[in-house]
Amino acid sequence: MLNCTSTSREPNTKMAGRVMQAVRCLTEELSLTNCAIISEKEQGIEQHVTVRNLNHKFVLTLKTHPSAEPGTIAFSLPQRKWAGLSIGQEVEVTNYKFDKSKQCLSSMTVEVDFLLKKSVDSNPYNSDKMAAEFLQHFNNQAFSVDQQLAFSFCDKLFSLNIKDMEGMDPSILKGENSSGKKPKIAIGLLLGNCQVIFEKAENSPMTLIGKAKTRESHQSIISPDWNFERMGIGGLDKEFSDIFRRAFASRVFPPDIVEQMGCKHVKGILLFGPPGCGKTLMARQIGKMLKAREPKIVNGPEILNKYVGESEANIRKLFADAEEEQKRLGANSGLHIIIFDEIDAICKQRGSMAGSTGVHDTVVNQLLSKIDGVEQLNNILVIGMTNRPDLIDEALLRPGRLEVKMEIGLPDERGRVQILNIHTAKMRQFNLLATDVDVKELAVETKNYSGAELEGLVRAAQSTAMNRHIKASNTVEVNIETAEKLLVNRVDFMASLNNDIKPAFGTNQEDYASYIMNGIIRWGDPVSAVLEDGELLVQQTKNSDRTPLVSVLLEGPPNSGKTALAAKISEDSQFPFIKICSPDKMIGHSEIAKCQAIKKIFEDAYKSQLSCVVVDDIERLLDYVPIGPRFSNLVLQALLVLLKKPPPKGRKLLIIGTTSRKDVLQEMEMLDAFSTTIHIPNISRGEQLVEALELLGSFQEKERASIAKVVKGQRLWIGIKKLLMVIEMAAQMDPEYRVSKFLSLLKDEGALGSDKFVTI
Repeated sequence: MLNCTSTSREPNTKMAGRVMQAVRCLTEELSLTNCAIISEKEQGIEQHVTVRNLNHKFVLTLKTHPSAEPGTIAFSLPQRKWAGLSIGQEVEVTNYKFDKSKQCLSSMTVEVDFLLKKSVDSNPYNSDKMAAEFLQHFNNQAFSVDQQLAFSFCDKLFSLNIKDMEGMDPSILKGENSSGKKPKIAIGLLLGNCQVIFEKAENSPMTLIGKAKTRESHQSIISPDWNFERMGIGGLDKEFSDIFRRAFASRVFPPDIVEQMGCKHVKGILLFGPPGCGKTLMARQIGKMLKAREPKIVNGPEILNKYVGESEANIRKLFADAEEEQKRLGANSGLHIIIFDEIDAICKQRGSMAGSTGVHDTVVNQLLSKIDGVEQLNNILVIGMTNRPDLIDEALLRPGRLEVKMEIGLPDERGRVQILNIHTAKMRQFNLLATDVDVKELAVETKNYSGAELEGLVRAAQSTAMNRHIKASNTVEVNIETAEKLLVNRVDFMASLNNDIKPAFGTNQEDYASYIMNGIIRWGDPVSAVLEDGELLVQQTKNSDRTPLVSVLLEGPPNSGKTALAAKISEDSQFPFIKICSPDKMIGHSEIAKCQAIKKIFEDAYKSQLSCVVVDDIERLLDYVPIGPRFSNLVLQALLVLLKKPPPKGRKLLIIGTTSRKDVLQEMEMLDAFSTTIHIPNISRGEQLVEALELLGSFQEKERASIAKVVKGQRLWIGIKKLLMVIEMAAQMDPEYRVSKFLSLLKDEGALGSDKFVTI
């Protein structure tokens, strides 16, 4: 294409100037290429040249044709008119080399009008589609300010005039942060990621629609002021940055530089993580940020079909447009984005589904052949999303396929602030959010909330606020008088936080509250010492970078309160993720199912910054019985691995185990898996029993004095849990018999020695 612009800058040359004769363009088709045409027999002339005409020179792009005569250079009518060339005129042709660091185009403003007056119509023309066609037709061509050219679009001929051009920010090509400065340039090289803005010519009857008709409404993928919050994305800044570094750097660079480096575009991304963390949202926005076509979004199960061969055909249909365009346009083809939601549904490990028809296997094979087969496509980006990356066939995850694997995890506090700001922006805009609502406070209170749960929290608060303005009558009516004063305040958010929305990956208060419903009875120094040691371990987990995994085993006789103390330590830690792994949740589970349930608890814990897992009653989890003896070696090995496995980088985990059979765990070599062991004793002295009775408040002072007199100097051995049961049984008697019944029960339980027992 002829890019003629007068300039005083001397081009870099590889040959001396060659004199050639200007002639008419050979065909109408060639005149629409915007290239100057030379013979195939010409030697030493490169793709871009400078054409000198008397005192002016112009930069053009060349195209060879077998019909062209040697020694001639053919120009289209718009080119000759713009450059002031006449038929038969002699011009000097010299090679021109672009400076890729300064002359790659970032944006271009083009004035458009009908080329022929007889083709004028009132139909609207989509400037976005026009820009896409322009980039495909003229990719890697030279352009100059004030250049004129002809352009075919929708079977109509248009006259184009280049009004303004901006160069690419050099810092981007150097791998630095964008400076935001885009220099004006007179001559530039058009690349596929250039922003093309169409404006209709003055007094033109054309009707333009679409975003590309104005500069302000269009953004480039390399825009330095990209606003994540405006796109509804919060807490994913780092993930976006990592994806762009891995997947899109090669698409920003000029194609010839990428080719010289031998670099291939990334063709697949796998986004995985907990539900509701923004995987689908991120995939949609990637398409918009790349100025690509609207992504094709398909749910994994939709691919499957009961008829033979239809599932594979559905895969082929998704890639048909990209295949057709690559055959037609080659390297100038636009980017096609295909998004698979729940990709684990169709891409399970091949051969893993016993007794199946093999449909899943052939679907995986078809997908692999399209992404990275013999006739591989270079104009596609496949984005897969899943909550279960472990189920996906490993062949799909190797480099060249879904090679960029990105975990979209739970947002941190800064991310939660961004997400809450996004979802409260409208209320703030229309003054419907009370001034006492502090987004930063809400972010602190919503540890382990996903993006979807934060959005649900805002909706729940809105519902609570609206409910105040509904009249309580036979019919549901809105109180118009007060509805105009509707405000969502802090109380609404706190009510929703406490009652409506709970994080899926968080603390289950009902779970551990049942273990400490009677509180912790500090009947002596041993209990206080255990809680103090527990607090030290919590602080170590929080503050130590050297020990991200801390584990402690609470061991002691049955009914000594080990589980309650473990629950109390975990509750006081205020960790965002607390889970109790208890045998009562796994009744009837097979060994494999039990291992999977335990593994899932630990995997969920790894997703939080700070986590605490209580592994309660370990010998019951292991199915241990002294008769035989018998235990589950499968569960034992799973626990040994999980107890020693450090959490991922940046995550910290506290494990609290409880057992009544330390000797058994010693034989199983499990004690070595814990960082430390704390002994939980029973009540063994009379004053400790009296202290416990006083704290519980179940007996009057006179009754406690009678009990103290009896137990003084006696041998005692009773757990606090058993003591609570005995006290409650005695409390059901008449007051005059309660003390006698209590002491009798102690003796029956073997907790009180019989040699000095006195009957009252």
